[in-house]
Amino acid sequence: MNGLSIILCAYNDSLYIRDCLNNLKEIMDAADFPIEVIVKNQTSENNSAPIIEKEFPWVKLIDGANVGLSKAYNIGLSHASYKYILFLGTDAFPEKDVLPGMKDYFDSHKDVGAATCKLILEDGSLDMDAHRAFPTPWNSFTKVTGLNKLFPKSTFFNGYYLPGKNMEEPHEIDLCISHFMFTRKDILDDLNGFDENFFLYGEDVDICYRIKQAGWKIMYLPQWSAKHLKGASLGIRKTTREQYKKPLKHRLKMQMLSAQAMELFLRKHYNGKYPRPLVYSMIFSTRVLGRFRVLMETLR
Repeated sequence: MNGLSIILCAYNDSLYIRDCLNNLKEIMDAADFPIEVIVKNQTSENNSAPIIEKEFPWVKLIDGANVGLSKAYNIGLSHASYKYILFLGTDAFPEKDVLPGMKDYFDSHKDVGAATCKLILEDGSLDMDAHRAFPTPWNSFTKVTGLNKLFPKSTFFNGYYLPGKNMEEPHEIDLCISHFMFTRKDILDDLNGFDENFFLYGEDVDICYRIKQAGWKIMYLPQWSAKHLKGASLGIRKTTREQYKKPLKHRLKMQMLSAQAMELFLRKHYNGKYPRPLVYSMIFSTRVLGRFRVLMETLR
């Protein structure tokens, strides 16, 4: 059916799940096409399930253990009824015209497999993680060494964030984050959904890589925008670290999972594509960076 299924994964989100779902309800009420909202709740200390059950009975709630983000998305996908899918973070708040506009865009652009809108952080800056290239050896090197920050406008030294693009016009990108990823259900079905080996982090890089390999375009569509309280449930992002404080144990786990996800991506997609010594050097650097981030997190 030509409607939209919105899939969210809730984990320690009761502080802002109401705002997220109230925003979606306003969008649903104004839309001229069917929209459903599916929430996979990951059982946690700060459980969102009672709030959703009591205040948002129109939500398809799937409660259960913390199975990781990729599996949670796949569970949500198995309950989806409509042609289009939006994976949305509970910390993301699309403006009212975003979802109707993107649905119309996908209806008329049959070669587009996934897209994101302009994500705006609380300080008004752009969330550049939604506008990235794949982590090629060179892009990874410039990011790890900080060269991309020294030359932020250089397409050579900052290829990871695709500088040089007109950020006010639609254009093709390599990948976007799963906290706002608009796509087609039939594509995800063909790809067997997200790779559940990615527990947290990297699931979006992997699925975008496979979407592009399958011949589809991934687009950045800045004519529409959404607010993003980036990392509010994770506790390690600079943008929300102070507002949404998390225990040290949780933050260390997040840092380790981030490094593990990158290594998994490298082993899965780059073995055989690049020389083995180069891939192993990238894996080694990823491990070193992961340990450094754990150390810095411990000292905060």
